[in-house]
Amino acid sequence: MKIGFIGLGIMGESMCENIINKHDDKVYVFDFVEEKVKLLEAKGGIACGSSKEVAENADVIISMVPKSEHSRSVYKEILPVLDSSKICIDMSTIDPGVSVEISEEVKRTGAQFLDAPVVKSKPAAIAGKLGIYVGGDEAVYEKIRFILLYMGENVIRMGDNGKGLVMKICHNALVSQIQNGVNETSVLAAANGIDILTFAQAISYGGGQNFYLDSKKDPIFREDYTTAFSVENMSKDVNICMKLAEECGVAMPGEANAKRVYDEAMEAGYGKEDFCATVKVVRGRC
Repeated sequence: MKIGFIGLGIMGESMCENIINKHDDKVYVFDFVEEKVKLLEAKGGIACGSSKEVAENADVIISMVPKSEHSRSVYKEILPVLDSSKICIDMSTIDPGVSVEISEEVKRTGAQFLDAPVVKSKPAAIAGKLGIYVGGDEAVYEKIRFILLYMGENVIRMGDNGKGLVMKICHNALVSQIQNGVNETSVLAAANGIDILTFAQAISYGGGQNFYLDSKKDPIFREDYTTAFSVENMSKDVNICMKLAEECGVAMPGEANAKRVYDEAMEAGYGKEDFCATVKVVRGRC
């Protein structure tokens, strides 16, 4: 089974490398950044000059691109070469409604389509320990699950097309609110002479302990905002959540507050920094 991978960004690069290292057949790769393609070619991938070339050669086509418009562009390009012999897996985090539209277009060619967005960040992508939420036909999922396990250790099917993305958006919305709570309370503690490392230790003694604080206390202490998952990517997900909530008639005042923080972070120019840089927004309000 030949695999193609489109999109070799912060996450896609390591996800693709895991496939190359673990799969016993050819892996075709493409990204608009030529250096990324060359890097994966050096690791054993087969370089392609376009998404269409990847799709022409691969049995399973994986895409990992930033936004809804990028997924639309990829699938518009490859639709003419899809047929019943191919399976498409979009691992991008995009608007669930857009993903469902893409799935319908793909399935009209005879090909199959799954949405399979990931959770966790760059270190987990390197280690092949991502969490993966899948939406799509159960039989198709079972057929390609072994490929997802090259990249993740926790893989769960959430339902039909689009449901993997709904779960991813719910997950990241929860993270954004946990993060905002950590930011606000740690800044309050700091205003009273308690540094974030001591704060995190004390929090671990009670029910407030959480992964975000445990993993980000040291970067925040060092003021090291090297990107594992960017402010702009989380801002995108928060905005998708608010759109989805509006469509469903669900009130989310906590997430609306998180959105305000992300809007301010983007306006302040923090978009390319790690999402823990939002603590600077909270500090700036003091």
